Amino acid sequence: MPITLLFVGGAVPGAQAGQAIVQRDGGPVEARVKPVLERGNAFFKDLNANGRIDPYEDWQRDSRARAVDLVSRMTLEEKAGLMHITSERRGAPSGTPVADPFEPTVGYLQDRNIRHFVIRDNPTAAELADRANDYQELAEGSRLGIPVVFASNPRNHVNPDQQFGISEATGMFSLWPGSLGIAATADPAVAREFAEIARAEWRSAGIHKIYGYQIETATEPRWNRISGTFGESPDLNAAIARELTLGFQGEKLGPDSVAQTIKHFPGDGSVVRGLDPHNENGQYAIYPTAGSLYTYQLPPFQAAIDAGASAVMSYYNVPDNERSAVQLPERLWFSKTQQFEEVAGAYNKGILDGVLRGDLGFKGYVNSDSGVLTSTAWGEGIAELTLPERYAKAVKAGTNIFSDYNDPSGLIAAVNEGLLAESDLNESVRLLVTEMFELGLFEDPYVDPAEAQRIADSPASQARADEAHARSITLLRNDQGQLPITDDALADTKLFVEVVTRANGEAQTSALKETIRAADPSIEVVDDLADATAALVVVRPNSYELPDGSTKTIQLNADTGVDVERVKQIEAAVPTVLALNTVLPWIVEDIEPGAASVIATFDVKTEALWAAVRGDINPSGKLPLTLPKNQAAVEANASDVPGYAEAFDYTYVNAAGDKYVFGFGLSYDS
Repeated sequence: MPITLLFVGGAVPGAQAGQAIVQRDGGPVEARVKPVLERGNAFFKDLNANGRIDPYEDWQRDSRARAVDLVSRMTLEEKAGLMHITSERRGAPSGTPVADPFEPTVGYLQDRNIRHFVIRDNPTAAELADRANDYQELAEGSRLGIPVVFASNPRNHVNPDQQFGISEATGMFSLWPGSLGIAATADPAVAREFAEIARAEWRSAGIHKIYGYQIETATEPRWNRISGTFGESPDLNAAIARELTLGFQGEKLGPDSVAQTIKHFPGDGSVVRGLDPHNENGQYAIYPTAGSLYTYQLPPFQAAIDAGASAVMSYYNVPDNERSAVQLPERLWFSKTQQFEEVAGAYNKGILDGVLRGDLGFKGYVNSDSGVLTSTAWGEGIAELTLPERYAKAVKAGTNIFSDYNDPSGLIAAVNEGLLAESDLNESVRLLVTEMFELGLFEDPYVDPAEAQRIADSPASQARADEAHARSITLLRNDQGQLPITDDALADTKLFVEVVTRANGEAQTSALKETIRAADPSIEVVDDLADATAALVVVRPNSYELPDGSTKTIQLNADTGVDVERVKQIEAAVPTVLALNTVLPWIVEDIEPGAASVIATFDVKTEALWAAVRGDINPSGKLPLTLPKNQAAVEANASDVPGYAEAFDYTYVNAAGDKYVFGFGLSYDS
C-alpha cells in the first residue's frame, strides 16, 4: 500500500523532537521523542538514537530476533526493572498525596526501569488514553525507548462490590453481566463477542494486557472468588477460555490484541473451606480426590494455552500433600516420597516447569500474583529466605515477572550475590519484550483519546451486552405460574419491591423502583407491604469469613447480609418473585420454599431482571453452579470436585422436584 507521512511539531526523518506518524504495511509508526529513519521505502523509529536501524528497531524482522537483540543491549538494571509489574500510582509511593499524581510512576519508569503497570482506578476511556500517551512519551525518551505495557483487571462487568486487586473498575466501557452471567448463557460465542468488543475498547484506551480471566474451575462452594469465574464445569470453562483468548488476542497476538494473563494456575478453586489464599489461614490447596487436578482443574488452562494465551498467573496457594490424593504422574513428583513441593505457585518448579510448561506445553511467560515476595510468601522455608533468595527461587522455578512490587533492587542483589547469573534473567526478559513487539508497541504505543471515548460509548456495543444480560437470566421455579406478569395482570398488581443486602439496601431499593417505573410508567409500586398484591424481592448476599478464620460461609443470614426473617415475612404476605444474585452457590433452603417464583441472576442490570419478570424476554439461562441442599452438604463436599460430580446427594431440590444443579434452567414455555 502507499506510504503516507504526517509530520507534527516540526519532526522529520532524523529529527530529534516532535512527532512523526508513518504508515507502513497497514500499521502506523509514531514517534514523539526519538528520530525516524528511512530505509528504502520504509520508516523506523531510532529508539536508541544512534543514527542507524538496529535489529530490535526493525519491524521487518520477526519478534523473536528483535527480542534477542534488545536483550543483548540491556543492562542488568533494565532487565530487572522489566521483570516487575506494579500498580500505576496516583500519589506518592508511600501513599502521601503529591501535587503531581503523575510523579510516582515517572520515578518507577525512569529510575527503576519498570515498564509494566496495573491500572487500579476507574477513569473514562479518554482519560486513560491521555494518561497512557504521557507515559509512553516518557518511555520513548529512555535510553532504549522500551514502551510501557498497561494492564488491568476486568472493567466491563456489573460490579457492585469493587475490590482492589480483583476488579476495581466498572461503568466506563460497555457493561456486561458478571462472568458467571456470561457462563449462564451456556453459549461460548457470547464470551467471544464480549472479548472482541472489550478488546477494541481497551486497546483504543491504551490498555494492552488483562489480568484475566479467572478460568479456574469453581469446585469449593465457599470460595469467595467464584464470582469472578465461569462456574464449575471444566468443559464449559474450557470452551469459554478458548473464546476469551481468541476474542481478546485474535488468532495471533498483534497490534490490535489485548494479551491474556489467565489465572490462577493450576486453579484456585480447590481451597480449604473457601478461605482466601491472600491470607495465611487460606494458603493451602487440597486435592482429596484422586486425579481431580487433571480432570477438573487443568482443562480450562489447556484450552486457553492451545488458543495462544500470552501469559499465565500462578496461584498463591501451597499444595498440601497430607490432604491430597495422587494427582501428579510419578515423573513430576518432588521426591520419591513427596508428591508436591509445598511452596506457593510462584516458587513451585514442579507446577510451573513440570505441569504448565511440560505437560500443558505453555510457551509464554508466568506472571506471579501480587505480593508473593512479601505478604503472601507462602510455603515451607520461604519465610526464612532473604528477599534476594526468594527472587532466585522464583526465577529458577519459572516465574518471569513479579506483580505489584516496585523495587527491583532485590532481584539485582540476587545477581550481585551470585544467587542468579545475569543470563538467568534473559529468557524472562526475552518473553516479555517479545509480547511488546507482537503488540506493536515499539512502533506505535500512542492512542487517540477522542476515538477511545467514541468506542467506549458505542450504543451498538452496549446493545450486544444487554442481550447477554437478558440471556443470563435463569428461571429456577415458576410452578405457581406467577411469571411472567402480563399486561393484564399488571393492571391489577400492586407491587412491593425490596432489595435485601448487607449495605445500602434502601438506596438499591429506590434505584430498582425507578428502573421498574421507567420501564412501566403505569405500574403501581407501593411502599407498604400491607397494600401489596405481589412482591419482587432481590437478594444480594455477600461472602463472609467467620471471625475465628476457620471457614467462609454461604449460609444466608445476617453474616452474609440477608435478613432471612424479613424475606420470609414478605413471602408469607403476598406472592413473591425471589431474585437471588447467585455469585456464589448460596444455601437457599430458608428463603426458596416460600417464594411463588425464583430467578437466579449473576450481577446483571436490573433492566434485564424486570424484562424477564414482565415477559419481554423468555428466560433461557442455565445454572453455572450447583446449589447445595444444606450446610451439611457443604461441609461434606470434596473441595476439588464440581457440585454436579459429588459422590453423595449434594444438590438442593425444590418443591417441584427440580434439582438446582449445573445446567438447570427453565423458560416460560418449558
